[in-house]
Amino acid sequence: MRRRRIKPLVPRDAGEARQLESPGYEEGYQEGLYDGGERLLEAAMPGDLIVPDVSVAELVAAGLPHVLHRGIRLIGPEALCAEIETALAAGKPFSVVRLGDGELLTLAQDTVKPAAQIARESPFLSYAGVDAPDGGARDALAAAIRMATVVGVPLSRRPNYQPLLFEALRRNGVAPESLRLTSSMINYSLYESGLLMRLLAGKRIAIVGNSAEALARALRGRGIDVVHTVAPVDGIADASSAEDRACAVSFDLALVSAGIAAVPICVGLAERTGKAAIDFGHMADRLGGVAVPAIV
Repeated sequence: MRRRRIKPLVPRDAGEARQLESPGYEEGYQEGLYDGGERLLEAAMPGDLIVPDVSVAELVAAGLPHVLHRGIRLIGPEALCAEIETALAAGKPFSVVRLGDGELLTLAQDTVKPAAQIARESPFLSYAGVDAPDGGARDALAAAIRMATVVGVPLSRRPNYQPLLFEALRRNGVAPESLRLTSSMINYSLYESGLLMRLLAGKRIAIVGNSAEALARALRGRGIDVVHTVAPVDGIADASSAEDRACAVSFDLALVSAGIAAVPICVGLAERTGKAAIDFGHMADRLGGVAVPAIV
């Protein structure tokens, strides 16, 4: 059977050309592209496995079972909790960081895409703590990822998530196969499974980030020993200072909710103190009852 060739999308006339160039067209096109392919692949994938460099076209041609052997198994919440407990008992540093679209776009600056384009198309990066273009932030982020004990990665196959993940890592000299991976939603999984409170019980907890005080109140109300809070954290440029401030008081485990800066802060705290640090993200806002501002 002959395969049908799919023609590239080209304008038939000047009116259609103007439509293709109109504001919002590219966003709508990318959303449709996701809904028509990547979303289906995302739904079909097992929840504990990601497959580098597989395309929808390849999946259609080969079938999902034929690419699963290329998968990288993700560490689940129970196994991760047990590893953190073992590390704490042994006095070994343990850092859990998470990569979302903000981190991946930071890595992509002038490696996958021009930094100016990223700055133009992703204004939310400033809210997350990086003012693109910022090659220093990109390099600091890549260095921290290399050192992290476990790295959370997105299961979503939207354009700025998993499809960008592997290329962005490799372009920054980070081999995905060298990393121990979990889901980027591991912060939620630990809480919803009840494992987070097991981890925190009986430990001296430090909290880093702009919602630190609200989270501290909530955790103290549950009997958790919060010994130190560090706030504010003013973007990735403030990561080193936040790390220094957090190290001023002895702790066992740190919860860090500081946007993109959380990645280097978690790694730095674990390495300097020999303790554990978890990139806690918006779980701090959720538990602390802090409203998350809308990003325009």
